[in-house]
Amino acid sequence: MTTNPAGSASGSASGPAGSMVDWDLAVSLGSRIAGEGPTVTRADAAAAVAELRAGAERSTGLVRDFTGLVAADRTAPVLVVDRRGWIQANADSFATILGPVIEKLGAKKGPPSGLALAIGSRVTGAEVGGLLGFLAGKVLGQFDPFFDPHGRLLLVAPNIVHVERELGADPSDFRLWVCLHEETHRVQFTAVPWMRDHLFSEMQAIAETLEPSGLLDDGLGRITEALKNRGGSLFDAIGTPEQKEIVDRVTGVMSLLEGHADVVMDGVGPSVIPSVEAIRSRFNERRKGIGPLDRILRRVLGLDAKMAQYRDGAAFVRGVVDKVGMAEFNAVWDNPGHLPSKAEIADPAAWVSRVL
Repeated sequence: MTTNPAGSASGSASGPAGSMVDWDLAVSLGSRIAGEGPTVTRADAAAAVAELRAGAERSTGLVRDFTGLVAADRTAPVLVVDRRGWIQANADSFATILGPVIEKLGAKKGPPSGLALAIGSRVTGAEVGGLLGFLAGKVLGQFDPFFDPHGRLLLVAPNIVHVERELGADPSDFRLWVCLHEETHRVQFTAVPWMRDHLFSEMQAIAETLEPSGLLDDGLGRITEALKNRGGSLFDAIGTPEQKEIVDRVTGVMSLLEGHADVVMDGVGPSVIPSVEAIRSRFNERRKGIGPLDRILRRVLGLDAKMAQYRDGAAFVRGVVDKVGMAEFNAVWDNPGHLPSKAEIADPAAWVSRVL
């Protein structure tokens, strides 16, 4: 399915990350792996794009009324993209995030040159392309906080159409349901302007802990352990204790963001989406993974942990709101010190006691 995006998600990586990763190869390979998606007529594709744009626009007020969060005017654009557009956008974001990491590696080992650089950049480009190609067929939407200056919201039209067909959902209901979740993320980052810099600083903190020699020397063995470990992800296998401490903080933040969005879509949904209960039930089943290979990849890439973030984060938000109300819960957005830790996500009362 080819969409007419509401803006361009294209770009090209530059700087250290651009020289050590062949991003063009990553985008090209990832696009071939992902494919174009379901077959639709040109008229149906245009209608889906228009409905998603309208759904995102409508969701802003619905999210505001339910949460009390007031987003800045459209400082973060909404783009309706195809799979290749999503891959390009994430390649650009990866280049931004990996810049400090690659600079650190270069400072410690010296920059590669000549044939080594050419081969290395293509190898890493192929690895990133394979990852993006797998994910590009799964993602319905995403807020990209690292796109300058204020981020952007991506809605992946082919995947939304594919899933609504797979679930047998009413297209208009399902599209608005997805928009509610993803627009909540856009509101979170535009109504809470420090969130973007906070997350980026955590990524930089991880980069500061990297020791390239250890990772390169036994990386293959650690990846193998990740495959064998039923409960572990790739990062669990390669992360140092210091890195895992940072990841625990990030896990708390991401659980909050994802759980909050799920609570919003379920809270608003019944008043504006007639078939929301059927959609939620069928979608929860789909989140478990489709086949053995899909489940293995989800585990290795940490996507099982992502599913836990939705569940645990939603339980945290509901636990706090049930105890003190939405207005008091919104203290979580006041400053980084009010963000829940990973432990507090599992214990809402502890967060209430500490913050309120």
